[in-house]
Amino acid sequence: MLRLSANLTLLYPDLPLGKRFDMAKAVLCLSVEIQFPYDTPITELHDAMARTGLPIVLINIPAADLLQGGDGLACVPARQQEWAGAVEQALRWAQALKVPTVNLLAGRQPAGLSRETCLQTLVDNARHASSKLAEHGIRVVCEAINHHDMPGYLLPTSHDLAELLARVNHPNLGMQLDLYHMARMGEDIASVLTQQAAHIGHLQFADVPGRGAPGTGSLDFPALFRLIAQLPYHGWCGAEYRRQADDPGWMSNCLPGT
Repeated sequence: MLRLSANLTLLYPDLPLGKRFDMAKAVLCLSVEIQFPYDTPITELHDAMARTGLPIVLINIPAADLLQGGDGLACVPARQQEWAGAVEQALRWAQALKVPTVNLLAGRQPAGLSRETCLQTLVDNARHASSKLAEHGIRVVCEAINHHDMPGYLLPTSHDLAELLARVNHPNLGMQLDLYHMARMGEDIASVLTQQAAHIGHLQFADVPGRGAPGTGSLDFPALFRLIAQLPYHGWCGAEYRRQADDPGWMSNCLPGT
């Protein structure tokens, strides 16, 4: 049985955060993830966790202006001081909320800089974050984001992500693989999952092309979920899709053993 986490940022964007926890519990998810929880008081998150019994298993390291079309932090040489502060903030929140894993967003390649310059900055920053958080027992993952949804993102494919891990060469850095982003880049998802199984630190999923729930697009989720269940990966699978209805019927149609 896959261990499902509900991505509260995408699933229920119009609800108060506390209500999102309730919705996640109602659809039988066993944990939640929040992209950027930093505007919500820690006490409020603690209350929601205590009320529902759902832990927060993943947050993102702050990424500055990335989601607003900017370059972000992690691959930008001129923003390394900001990056260090972002890592410290993520550490404080992860410790306070007992979050086991934080996600590093590579950012966009700034105009006028070579890819190699940005990649080396990312390598240095990822190594710093991996070392810093390892001291506190917190895992770091990094994800590839397709260049259709985020043009200019430095790591658009799982191959790019694998190259980063090889260059960083730190045992506390793993892959966050998102089936949606891989599909948008035309990757062979089953092959990537099989080949990179030992490096997976977190999984996420949504259907393509609309980033909806499984069954709303073209991906063969029953086959993919069966494969994931057979991998030597026992972490969380994050439902990071845009909800179009309250019915979680895809679970009975797509999940093995349901």
